[in-house]
Amino acid sequence: MTYTRPDFLISPKALAHTQATSPDRLRIFDVTVTLVPNPPGYKAVSGREDYQNEHIPGAAFLDLISDFSDTTSGLGFTLPSEEYLQAAYRAAGVSDDNQVVFYSTGHMMWATRAWWMLHSCGHRNVAVLDGGFAKWRNENRAVSDEFTPLPPGDFTVDFNHALWADKTKVLAAINESGSCTINALSPGVHSGEAEMHYGRKGHIANSRNVYYDEVLNDGCFKKADELKTLFSEKGVLHSPRVITYCGGGISATIDALALTLIGHNDVAVYDGSMSEWVKDESLPMATGNDRNSN
Repeated sequence: MTYTRPDFLISPKALAHTQATSPDRLRIFDVTVTLVPNPPGYKAVSGREDYQNEHIPGAAFLDLISDFSDTTSGLGFTLPSEEYLQAAYRAAGVSDDNQVVFYSTGHMMWATRAWWMLHSCGHRNVAVLDGGFAKWRNENRAVSDEFTPLPPGDFTVDFNHALWADKTKVLAAINESGSCTINALSPGVHSGEAEMHYGRKGHIANSRNVYYDEVLNDGCFKKADELKTLFSEKGVLHSPRVITYCGGGISATIDALALTLIGHNDVAVYDGSMSEWVKDESLPMATGNDRNSN
């Protein structure tokens, strides 16, 4: 079994080939964010400084924290308005006819978050570097500390609202037979047994746990048949509608992209995720590993 959408990923070898053959249309972005422990959670720190030390040749840095988040929301990461995003992508040098590739020097989740955002804005040629910067380096490919500013782009946003969910949609999905809600956080956070939490321990009521690292193998997405088996065993694939969430709408995009790779056509990411959900005491949560536990 092969991916339904293999074009959503690109290997280091394929990226290097594109660099050599079609560099003018190519836009590569390092979107690294580092999570620093800040009990009971984490603090997000931009990876710009590390980017300046070394990056894939020709890559620019795209700051998910300051430039591609709504910093007025009170949450760590929130999707900005369509108008803001269009201006930001154009300022970054993105055009409609570009081939865009996102990568991270740390965890895959930052690249998948950047991918999900641009994909939802209607860009038709955007991919995640499978294995990220680590795989690029492990294959002894070139790195650089130089950067040439990109010219402004002309990308036009055509936003797909179905790829995102708010807390109202998540609340409605809890008891909908045709919907499945997935928590991408670790089993310990999901069950409420871990010390780390977002203000209330546990998970959104009636949600299943597909830990984001379960869909990866050595930093790369698992093969299509492995992903299909995993999501099938978790009871996900029978649901026409899937909503993924995590702590702040970041690692949830790993599960969301994995499902999209194997052909699930109705997947949304809860942008506010637990960071928003826990603030409203009326919104139901559960503890334990059983999706129906209280």
